[in-house]
Amino acid sequence: MRVVVNAAISADGKLSTRERRQVDISGPADFERVDELRAESDAVMVGVGTVVADDPSLTIDGEERRERRREAGRSEQPARVVADSRIRTPSDAAVLDDTAESHLLVSETAPTDFVQQMEEEGATVITAGENRVDLPAALEQLESRGVDQLLVEGGGEIIYSLFESDLVDRLSVFVGPVVIGGRDAPTLADGDGFVDEFPALRLAEVRRIDDGVLLVYEVPDE
Repeated sequence: MRVVVNAAISADGKLSTRERRQVDISGPADFERVDELRAESDAVMVGVGTVVADDPSLTIDGEERRERRREAGRSEQPARVVADSRIRTPSDAAVLDDTAESHLLVSETAPTDFVQQMEEEGATVITAGENRVDLPAALEQLESRGVDQLLVEGGGEIIYSLFESDLVDRLSVFVGPVVIGGRDAPTLADGDGFVDEFPALRLAEVRRIDDGVLLVYEVPDE
C-alpha cells in the first residue's frame, strides 16, 4: 500500500487554532489539487479528532474526476476511513453517509454497542490492536480490501502515528500565507514527538500556489 499524507498548514506550522477551529489556510487552486489527490486514491483517511472538529465528507467534488473513475471501472468516490481509538465518531458524521464506502478503525476495547451502531450506519468496522488502533495491522486489512493508495488528510495525531510506524511514502504540505500561533494549536505532526531519530524526507517538488507554496517530499526507503 502507498500512503500519501496531505495537509495545509499556516506559515508557522499550525493546522488550526488552539480551539481546534478550522481555518481557511488554502484557496480554490489548492482545493482543486486536493480533489485530484482524492480522485487518484482508493481511500481517504482522517483521525477521529478531525471528524469531530470539522465533520468532513472526504469526497471528490469535481464531476469530471468522478466520471473518470467510473470510466476506469472504479467506484465514483474513494472509500472513507476513520481511525478511532477513542470511540468518538458521531453516528451522524458525514463520513458515514451513503455517498461512499466507510471504514472505521477501532481497537479491541471498542464497546459492542458502538460497533453495532457504526455497522447500522453502514460502516465496515475493522478491529486492530488491544487498547488503541494498530495502524500497520489496520492498513494491512485495508489493503486486503483493495486499497492500494491511501490518502491521509489529518490531523496531527494520526500523521505523527503514521510516521512513527514508518508507514508514510509521500508527504505534501501546502504552506499558506497566514500566522495562527498558540503553543497549544495543533501542528502537522503532534503526538509524543521524536527525540533521537527523525523521519528523513527527500524534497521532490516545490510549487507556488496562489500566495502559498506546496512542498512535496518522498520518504526514502531505509
